[in-house]
Amino acid sequence: MKEPNSLEGLIEALRCLPGVGPKSAQRMAYHLLQRDPRGAERLSGAIAGALANLRHCSRCNTFTEDEVCARCASPKRNPGQLCVVEMPIDMNVMEQTHAYNGLYYVLMGRLSPLDGVGPRELNFERLITRACDGQVQEVIMATNFTNEGEATAHYVSELLRARGLKVSRIARGVPVGGELEFTDAGTVAQAFIERRDY
Repeated sequence: MKEPNSLEGLIEALRCLPGVGPKSAQRMAYHLLQRDPRGAERLSGAIAGALANLRHCSRCNTFTEDEVCARCASPKRNPGQLCVVEMPIDMNVMEQTHAYNGLYYVLMGRLSPLDGVGPRELNFERLITRACDGQVQEVIMATNFTNEGEATAHYVSELLRARGLKVSRIARGVPVGGELEFTDAGTVAQAFIERRDY
């Protein structure tokens, strides 16, 4: 028996979420409809509200309800450092470290030619304009250590160095509290290469 069109539509809509396949989407749809209709209404309202009220910060490109987000507007941040991350969630992780007090630029993705994501789609011109504002002294590349993240860091670094900016890359290595025995060889090798004086 075929699902009703509105149920089919809900299941298909839920499949747009990362990591949600057909079976998971089906389970979520049935759960929302049968067990938590109030939760479904809250979810619907929250999505509609976010779509209606959120925009990109004119300075760092993250999501905000204002022209400039609270982080960019804060006089307590160091305007001489600009940390480039792929997504807003990466910026949140950096903030949780309490080790960085500069400003950010969120790319909203990474270079991925196979997925049709190039420099134009990521609007690198906007990043260059932001980084060359006269206040930024160092750009810290904090893209992920995937092939795409590395390619993005390299490409952006070349663009910024050509404009006379100092560019650095976050280091990678053995995690805090980690044991060499349980760390993959690639991570140990990178930690060895990026060793520092002690």
